[in-house]
Amino acid sequence: MRHRSVADLMTPTVITVRRATAFKEIARLLKEFDITAMPVVDETRHPVGVVSEADLLRRRPAGGARTAEELMTSPAVTARPEWSVVRAARVMQRHQVKRLPVVDSDGRVVGILSRSDLIRLFLRHDHAIQEEILEDVLTRTLHLAPSAITVEVEDGMVTLSGTLPQPGVLPVIVRLCQSVDGVVDVDNRLTRTEAGAGAGAELN
Repeated sequence: MRHRSVADLMTPTVITVRRATAFKEIARLLKEFDITAMPVVDETRHPVGVVSEADLLRRRPAGGARTAEELMTSPAVTARPEWSVVRAARVMQRHQVKRLPVVDSDGRVVGILSRSDLIRLFLRHDHAIQEEILEDVLTRTLHLAPSAITVEVEDGMVTLSGTLPQPGVLPVIVRLCQSVDGVVDVDNRLTRTEAGAGAGAELN
């Protein structure tokens, strides 16, 4: 089971500016490319900060044009292409940023990841989520027969039903299903077989 990586979701074409880029040029680029922020890079495309619409509005000069270096938020918080999106989301939350320039092993900008990119995970098709749970979670990871558990997915909501002979595995199943990209929540309706009884008891 593999979480999507930053490389899977990032925008590879990045509009950047240099330290000396003027206020009006930054505003023009933001409007022209319909973006809300840009990395500020040095001569070797290493990010030194990020300049956003909020930076322009908050630090709008009273007269004359300031530069990206004066306007930017620095240092730049970055991500790597091989990171899982879960790790990237946690970094965004920890640093209270809305986007992460993505850098290669040499520290050069190769993409940008925004919160809107992460939201795309929750737009995964229900069928893709169902397949991942059946094939990766139940079969490959837990070595369970897919026929033992019914997995239904609607709008990212996973419903599990069926009978488990080993109730101890239930918390693991639920936790792994919750970790699948695109899952909103898990409705557990699994039951276990009571010893000496033909009926099942619901597992909570």
